[in-house]
Amino acid sequence: MEAKNEEAPEFDWITLHNEVSGSLSADETSKEKLLRKVKENPLVPIGCLATAGALSYGLWSFRKGNRQMSQYMMRLRVVAQGFTLVALVVGIGIAANK
Repeated sequence: MEAKNEEAPEFDWITLHNEVSGSLSADETSKEKLLRKVKENPLVPIGCLATAGALSYGLWSFRKGNRQMSQYMMRLRVVAQGFTLVALVVGIGIAANK
């Protein structure tokens, strides 16, 4: 078997990452990025908060022994998760069309 003399381009992904990162705003902090993302699609954080709230209250109701409210809140949690997923997909679709 002959050894290949061709050098495979190593770390192409690093070059690609640097090119993509260079096109983005390097001066943007994490807080600024979060605020920009929330402004672009405000329904996703609302859905996340609704999901967390329904889960928290449902678990609290379960601990207190209120099984009916706990069951209701778990169903509401699933609805809120679905809302969040739909909002995320719609936001991605809108961003792709721009």
